[in-house]
Amino acid sequence: MKRKKLFIVSNRLPVKAKEISEGHFEFERSEGGLATGLNSLQTSYEQHWIGWPGVCLKRKADERKIKEELEQFNYHPVFLSATQYNNYYEGYSNSTIWPLCHYFYEFSKYRRGFWQAYQDVNRLFCKEVLKHIDDDSMIWVQDYQLMLLPGMLRDGKASLKIGYFHHIPFPSYELFRVLPERRNLLRGLLGADFIAFHTHDYMRHFISAVERTLHLEFKLNEVMVDGRAVHVDALPMGINYELYHEAPKKRPVKDAIKRMKSQFGKHKIILSVDRLDYSKGILHRLVGFETFLEKHPEYQNKVTLAMIIVPSRDKVSSYAEMKRRIDERIGAINGKYAGIGWTPVCYYYHAFPFEDLVAMYKLADVALVTPLRDGMNLVAKEYVATKDNDLGVLILSEMAGASSELSDAIQINPNDTDQISMAICEALEMPEEEQKERLQNMQDIVGKQSVKKWAGDFVDAWKEVIERNETLMKKYISKRVFSDIKQKYNASKHRLIMLDYDGTLAAFRRDPEKASPTTEVKNMLRKLCDDERNTVVINSGRDHRTLDKWLGDLPLSFAAEHGAFYKENGEWHENVEPQAWDERLMSILREFEDKTPNSRLEVKATAVAWHYRKVDNWIGMFRAQQLMHALIPICSQNNLQIMRGNKIVEVKPAEYSKGSEVQRILNQRSYDFILAIGDDVTDEDMFRALPEEAVTIKVGYACDDARYNLLGQKDVLPFLNNLLS
Repeated sequence: MKRKKLFIVSNRLPVKAKEISEGHFEFERSEGGLATGLNSLQTSYEQHWIGWPGVCLKRKADERKIKEELEQFNYHPVFLSATQYNNYYEGYSNSTIWPLCHYFYEFSKYRRGFWQAYQDVNRLFCKEVLKHIDDDSMIWVQDYQLMLLPGMLRDGKASLKIGYFHHIPFPSYELFRVLPERRNLLRGLLGADFIAFHTHDYMRHFISAVERTLHLEFKLNEVMVDGRAVHVDALPMGINYELYHEAPKKRPVKDAIKRMKSQFGKHKIILSVDRLDYSKGILHRLVGFETFLEKHPEYQNKVTLAMIIVPSRDKVSSYAEMKRRIDERIGAINGKYAGIGWTPVCYYYHAFPFEDLVAMYKLADVALVTPLRDGMNLVAKEYVATKDNDLGVLILSEMAGASSELSDAIQINPNDTDQISMAICEALEMPEEEQKERLQNMQDIVGKQSVKKWAGDFVDAWKEVIERNETLMKKYISKRVFSDIKQKYNASKHRLIMLDYDGTLAAFRRDPEKASPTTEVKNMLRKLCDDERNTVVINSGRDHRTLDKWLGDLPLSFAAEHGAFYKENGEWHENVEPQAWDERLMSILREFEDKTPNSRLEVKATAVAWHYRKVDNWIGMFRAQQLMHALIPICSQNNLQIMRGNKIVEVKPAEYSKGSEVQRILNQRSYDFILAIGDDVTDEDMFRALPEEAVTIKVGYACDDARYNLLGQKDVLPFLNNLLS
């Protein structure tokens, strides 16, 4: 049996090509948490990887050689020119998106060529993916360099199974909105079925950006996009815990520990490990350490800050300038405080081999991890993992994604250099039992939430979303299903047709008063009514006067204001007496109307509604939740029902609904064909009240109470006209 395929798509492949002589290449494995985690993923799928091979080539013959070499390992290279790579990667990815996502807006650069290259390279990746996949393939896109790719893939083939993980912070809406291309990026990401972030904060920021930029509405962590459910979640990435925990027992690491012990002597070691990047807070950390030495002279000649900085983009002017300032600050500290046999800051400007790095983790009394903003920060987890009945204290920035898990670290604001100084003192003076207890608690978390589990959890959650969308697809009205409905419609003699108005027959308008029926809608309704076998009912939350003004010239029946009024044989009836609204309730509603710009209060005979269609999406939903919470005590006392519909919060007597009106109609006579169409939560009362064999259709967001689904309001009239043809 043919195995299904999982394609991991990232900026780089897990191996890097290196030209050793003209036309000859060797390959070295890329280190990093992503490659390690995904390579350890246990799945029945055949794994493939698509990405840049780490080298820009000028000769097509070299591309063919590398491609042939890599494809035997299921690695599929995407070749880029030096110009493409610089503008897409160093340009838009790292000079525009990276600083913005890390809250360094002033460092973001906007160049037309950057954005063009970003689009072009995402298209190249899309083309490469589409070359290799089949209908059963799963495609997992990784990180901010490929934010357009899910949407491009979806445009290329609508039925694809696409997941996306964002490995860096997702900024707040107020910052993200600065990007001129914000809509394109969000639309690109929403091409995925499942989108995940390291923390709930990043997830929340993404949801807010989508709602406020694209005006789509989430239900908890799900939003409907072109008939698909897109799920968003938080899945913190871990490390290969066993690798780090067991490494100190290996001979190469033991040798490295012995060598480093002789280097640092009896000095306490404070360790920091970073790439050269302005988001890592290196200068703040140095100021904090210098402040500590100044305020606590008793620790001079006793404590050493071992600072490992891995070179990164040091050819870029802003990074080169930052390195110069770091060098100067370290020189100043050492010049001021160093003594015979003691250097306050031991500075290593290079990457450490794995064994040496683990040895440093093992020896370090304190790990100082203080990024100004970081998506996760695996250094903190690696430090914790290497400890085995050892002492050690983790000082961790609350701005790192890892802080949401590692609550037993000493958490600090990395911008507060005095707090860094105090945290160092607290760490050095922490009792041994407390150190062990904190480390054990963090090890329990890091050991459980490993990178292997992270990858497995992502795939499991993604599969659930895929199954959910496959279930949704079964509700969509295919040609075969429509043919069956039409056949039953034509064969029936007594039909009940119940139609919602707003969002079903008429599109939503920012001003609800302008949602009057089009000529096309009225012509279709007239055709339905002309057939004597049809009983046509408009079942709406609209007030009865408006419905009568707009559609009263047609021989329709109406259920208005959620069944409070109904019209049959040209005459209106009341199910309930008009309400005398509690002044406390009205006072609350007026207050929310006043403090929410562009909201509107509508007082009907038997209901009162607060509309927020014109309101900013985020504040509208926030105010709606506040309003419902404020109304609960009063509505409970007065037997009133609170209903939250599409951009509306409505209060009405509890004894009637769209469902109760269905029951009244069904009690009058029997029907051999029933059709009901609606788009709102309130229409689900109508669906539930109808018999199981009824043709119930939800417009837009599919629900369990309707048998079928139409993608949007624009599909309703074609459906009804085809039924009549």
